Amino acid sequence: MKVLVAVKRVVDYNVKVRVKSDGTGVDIANVKMSMNPFDEIAVEEAVRLKEKGLVTEIVAVSCGVSPCQETLRTAMAIGADRGILVETDAELQPLAVAKILKALVDKEQPGLVILGKQAIDDDCNQTGQMLAALADLPQATFASKVEVVDGRAVVTREVDGGLETVSVSLPAIITTDLRLNEPRYVTLPNIMKAKKKPLEVIKPDALGVNVASRIKTLKVAEPAKRGAGIKVADVATLVAKLKNEAKVI
Repeated sequence: MKVLVAVKRVVDYNVKVRVKSDGTGVDIANVKMSMNPFDEIAVEEAVRLKEKGLVTEIVAVSCGVSPCQETLRTAMAIGADRGILVETDAELQPLAVAKILKALVDKEQPGLVILGKQAIDDDCNQTGQMLAALADLPQATFASKVEVVDGRAVVTREVDGGLETVSVSLPAIITTDLRLNEPRYVTLPNIMKAKKKPLEVIKPDALGVNVASRIKTLKVAEPAKRGAGIKVADVATLVAKLKNEAKVI
């Protein structure tokens, strides 16, 4: 079985994000970039399925600018067999990415597609669901456990009320949650091996996909500064402040 794993290049989660002075977006100049943590979990899960003998090939896919090749090399260092970069300078929104992935699903015919439930930059949580709709494939989102048995994927999902277990026929779309696994540490020998693995670069036009934006960002602003906490002398004072100042009761 072939597995397609989508990975995104985002601002590293340890970096404090700065908004551009003109409010048009986030400043990424000279900022450390890395693989989206949820996508890293997706790659790790694909590798674990391969180690169990359930998967024969892992194809990592990324969409975006040329430096996304570094993200794909990281995925290959974790254990992906080859990479595909759909290179474009356009601002990619979830629908455009889903269309690109749909074209690649048609081309590669994977038995399973795994991707992070959301990216930590836009937090859209839409691409996996859109891909499932476009490709007309069953989906299991927010996965915290995945088992492949007899041509079906048994997925434990994290829902508001607890856990839900679903069984979907393959091929299928799975989006990963934080508790699915803990990605392995990438060793130097594997980083060197990843440099020799094949990486294909194609354009969206070659896949017949229009990546034009359908949503316009009007303004980006930092969250309002939170006020400092205070101590109160007694419960009566606390209730008065909640009622008169915070106006929550």
